[in-house]
Amino acid sequence: QVQLVESGGGLVQAGGSLRLSCAASGRTFSGYAMGWFRRAPGKEREFVAAISWSLGSTHYAESVKGRFTISRDNAKNTVYLQMNSLKPEDTAVYYCAAGPGERVGLPNDYWGMGTQVTVSS
Repeated sequence: QVQLVESGGGLVQAGGSLRLSCAASGRTFSGYAMGWFRRAPGKEREFVAAISWSLGSTHYAESVKGRFTISRDNAKNTVYLQMNSLKPEDTAVYYCAAGPGERVGLPNDYWGMGTQVTVSS
């Protein structure tokens, strides 16, 4: 059974940092892109960051560029999201996803259950 399990969320003051982890299991994720998405209260889920398998190329939403860094450890099937200079508007449930090829975030991709990040002002 394929599982993506997020961890590392919590409550932090504005300006602080958190590091999210997503551990994938149940199959090989060779060739899979992995990404982070978030859903804030009352809003649609939105893209945050993604990383490819082969070259490790990264993509970020404009709202997090320069503050968040995505990375992955292919040997551990784990993807990370380092979040610095957090703002109250970063408050959301953060989800991890894995998708075949160079795209991630489609409904049929693998998704985790999410981890809550709350940033207080």
